[in-house]
Amino acid sequence: MLTVQAEAIKPFLQDEYSRADIDRLLEFLERAGTFQFTPLANGLFPAALSLQEDYEYTGYSNVWVRDNVLVSYGLYASGRVKPAVRCLMTLADYFWKYRQRFEDIISGAADPDDPMQRPHIRINGTTLSENAQQWAHAQNDALGYFLWLYCKLIRAGHIPVAQVQPVLLTLFVNYLHAIRFWEDEDNGHWEEAKKIEASSIGTATAGLLELNQLLEQHPELQFSAGSPCEQIDRLEEAITLGRNALEHILPRECIQPDPLKARSHDAALLFLIEPLGIVQGPMADRILADVKEHLLGDYGIRRYIGDSYWCADYKDKLEPEQRTNDFSEDQSSRDKLLSPGEEAQWCIFDPILSIIHGRRFQQSGETKERLAQIHHLHRALAQLTGESSDFGALRCPESYYLVQGRYVPNDITPLLWTQANLLLALHVMRQTSP
Repeated sequence: MLTVQAEAIKPFLQDEYSRADIDRLLEFLERAGTFQFTPLANGLFPAALSLQEDYEYTGYSNVWVRDNVLVSYGLYASGRVKPAVRCLMTLADYFWKYRQRFEDIISGAADPDDPMQRPHIRINGTTLSENAQQWAHAQNDALGYFLWLYCKLIRAGHIPVAQVQPVLLTLFVNYLHAIRFWEDEDNGHWEEAKKIEASSIGTATAGLLELNQLLEQHPELQFSAGSPCEQIDRLEEAITLGRNALEHILPRECIQPDPLKARSHDAALLFLIEPLGIVQGPMADRILADVKEHLLGDYGIRRYIGDSYWCADYKDKLEPEQRTNDFSEDQSSRDKLLSPGEEAQWCIFDPILSIIHGRRFQQSGETKERLAQIHHLHRALAQLTGESSDFGALRCPESYYLVQGRYVPNDITPLLWTQANLLLALHVMRQTSP
């Protein structure tokens, strides 16, 4: 049974939609402030907006590479091109500024086993600089997402080729090859214990594939130092090794024998279907089925079984400064706080499921895909905060978690990543409606 948090959204929920219906809903949510994407002066986006003073402990006023790319993609794919382009160009400036991080790993001067020596993916967006705080920066997925969307925007003509540093593109290839991303243990989407993760391998592979297409379209972007043939060979080899690793691991997230690393189901695998499109067909079907069977909850979707982040009564169990600590080296103390079935249920996934089924409906016209598209859009809309929420009505939470037996939004509300996914889900619903 669908639990709709905001009374104001109920009149908009229908069994079927026309474009006019979606236009009215979009207009209503825009007026309500649901889709505020207020960037920093340089075009980057903080992870969450309008955090109250006592929520500053979350650190979500910082900038994450992954969030920025996926927020930008949601804006771009729903027709808001300029803010997406500006964000990606600023991220390119950041990586160029700290290109020594790539160079030192490639040359062997830095140890990739130390996450602080890798390119930093959680930064001070205002100053476009690294933070000194210890953090789980070994996140190959974040680098893959950037490379994927950056190259896509160049290919589409939104980023002028003349403003692209070919050396930077080559650094991404050489870096991912140097760390052997297809078998590299990284901290992944959830910035937790290192393991070999299909979601990270797939994202990096998708980025390299998009770069390969860009170089075919604009061969002038090939880095001239060394042999261009060698560069292309290295790129193609990395893509092949990434694909082979995916074929070996999927539909699971991690198949390492260590029980603390092995993971059968992880909602991050959905991103390999949408937006990356690197997994399709029967394997995509299997991932969708696994997520719905094992991770779907009444209020959202769990990241994975055993996820202790924002578990039940999280704020009573941890002091503010502890709640968003880097647990990547030892997560056992946090995991002890979790009782089975009390994982937080996230709001970023139902819009993705709606988009996936919407795109399938566009291709097949099958009624079951349309019903699934509408079902998951309704779940996403039901997750918008209610009128009595401390965060205000019609805001997009990161997740719902249990407080004394009742699910409420966690402190990271509104989360821009959720906003962008919901905006795109509505855009796809409009595209697929008469």
